[in-house]
Amino acid sequence: MSNRQITIAIDAMGGDNSPFKTLKGAEFFSIYNKNVRLLFFGNHENIIDVIERNKLNISNYEIVDCKENVSNEDKPNTILRSRKDSSIYKGLEFVKDNPYSGFVSAGNTAALMILSRLILGMIPGIDRPAICSDIPNKKSFSLMLDLGANVLVDSSNLFQFALMGYSYFSIIDPKRVPKIGIINIGTENNKGLEFLQEAHDKLSNSFLKNNFIGFIEPNNITSGECDIILSDGYTGNIILKTAEGLSEFIISNLRNIFKKSYKNKIAFKLLENDFKIFKDKINPEKYNGATFIGLNGISIKSHGSASPLAFSYALKKCFNFINNNLNQKIIQNFKDL
Repeated sequence: MSNRQITIAIDAMGGDNSPFKTLKGAEFFSIYNKNVRLLFFGNHENIIDVIERNKLNISNYEIVDCKENVSNEDKPNTILRSRKDSSIYKGLEFVKDNPYSGFVSAGNTAALMILSRLILGMIPGIDRPAICSDIPNKKSFSLMLDLGANVLVDSSNLFQFALMGYSYFSIIDPKRVPKIGIINIGTENNKGLEFLQEAHDKLSNSFLKNNFIGFIEPNNITSGECDIILSDGYTGNIILKTAEGLSEFIISNLRNIFKKSYKNKIAFKLLENDFKIFKDKINPEKYNGATFIGLNGISIKSHGSASPLAFSYALKKCFNFINNNLNQKIIQNFKDL
């Protein structure tokens, strides 16, 4: 662990049920990370009222008052011209000017992407950031990108996603030789849209050709056969939200089954430990917090509907990025490719 002062800038106003959600999540996070400085950006009066009314016990925090807020209805022009006193804008400005810091928001994804690119800038050689997160599989985990930053991409974007994913993976799991795949409707080389086939050709003829396994279908995402999964943001976001919905459906149905009868309750007691392990492995809250990879700074996107507990996991992910200097390592690894 480093002795340097780590600061997490938090968009206190973004997402559903905020600022309570973000502040309660910060309370969960601060229980185990009392030395981390938390900087809340948002309406000062509102934040103080929520903390006092709910008797939240948050360690080592400050509040930066912001008069504006970015709504989900705001257009890009409005975000760029009229939201300079918003929690997202000011939080990202803080991260740009302060080392050992990162930003977490559950707010407007488009606004976070636009302002992150504008304020933090891009890694040289990267055209667009991608939302990247780890997802569980049968063996351990895979990285998937893009999960919603870019609705439309071309083959060059997908190739850059592969480079960023490869660089990131080599840092977080250096012992594994990662396998790279592209999500498609089939595994045959002649299937899918033209930009997917072009990306396939680029990867097949690059220095990553020995890591590239070709196209993979969505039903094989959790098989563990692919470590870095590439997609356009539209497809990736649909896959992610479908997986989250299925996870909730499975857990809730299992819970109802075990409550049906006294006999089922006894069966649950016998299987309780195994059930907890299974639930933990597929729990979407545990995987909340996706990184905008490709930026010259740390910007983490939490789900807008995340619970306080899920938001605390996004804060934990941001802390790990800062504490392990992962973003600078990604930048350096990318330069060395």
